[in-house]
Amino acid sequence: MKTLTHKPLVLSLAALLMLTACSSAPRNYDYADLAEEVHSIKTNGGVYKVGTTYTALGQTYTPREDYNYSETGMASWYGKDFHNKKTANGETYDMRAITAAHRTLPLPSIVRVTNLENGRSIIARVNDRGPYVKNRIIDLSEKGAELLGYKMQGTAKVKVEVLEKESRAIKEAMLADNNKSKLTNNKINYGLAPKNTTPAVKTAAVTAPQPAAVNQPIETGTFFVQVGAFSDLTKAKEMANNMQRFGTVTIHEAYLSKDGVYRVRLGAYHSRDEALQILDRVLDYGHADVSIVEG
Repeated sequence: MKTLTHKPLVLSLAALLMLTACSSAPRNYDYADLAEEVHSIKTNGGVYKVGTTYTALGQTYTPREDYNYSETGMASWYGKDFHNKKTANGETYDMRAITAAHRTLPLPSIVRVTNLENGRSIIARVNDRGPYVKNRIIDLSEKGAELLGYKMQGTAKVKVEVLEKESRAIKEAMLADNNKSKLTNNKINYGLAPKNTTPAVKTAAVTAPQPAAVNQPIETGTFFVQVGAFSDLTKAKEMANNMQRFGTVTIHEAYLSKDGVYRVRLGAYHSRDEALQILDRVLDYGHADVSIVEG
């Protein structure tokens, strides 16, 4: 079989990407109290919102205030490819802050996330939507994944619990002109938290598969996330422009027909795991026709 040749047409997106990727001065997350934190959130463009029913990847979700929320499932994380991009409630995502994305909780909400594989817990602020694939229930920031000890392996079995008092207080403060809450104005201590009074459940079903997953070698090479293939170059450019928020975009022309096929790809990435993280984030934003290809 004849090997296909690919002629990359690198779009002139580099300048745009450089503009959006410009880093800002480091922010201080050691707030003196809740009012100061809420002022910072609002200044950063954040608002309080619950949202209406929506559909992603064929599943329907209805955001709501649920102060008794508790769920066990898989956590993933997202980092530099979304750094400085807008979150669902209008804030600017900072991969070094301790934040999270959730499908239905109000934005912002305060949650305790416990890694059931090592017993670590953190307190995080939910300010984004997702994830929508597999059995994942929460996406933590890169910093959150580091603190919980699963950044390198990519995912972990976790328990997510809403902190009712803190979540009600931050809602009230977000909706108040003076950024204060009658419930409490104490600062929220993000980061590593004392262990739950109820110990993490460490059953065979949870722990048995983990050593193999952790010890699996990382598959390295050159990988791309393909997000579409078009016979029309104009449509390929439109898709590439839409995908620039996820990282470097290229169009590869494959000579499969007289007119050619234009494949829109993100990357390249140095490992399949790195490409998989991007693929999951693209899926989270509703783009279903995606795949990983090795270059």
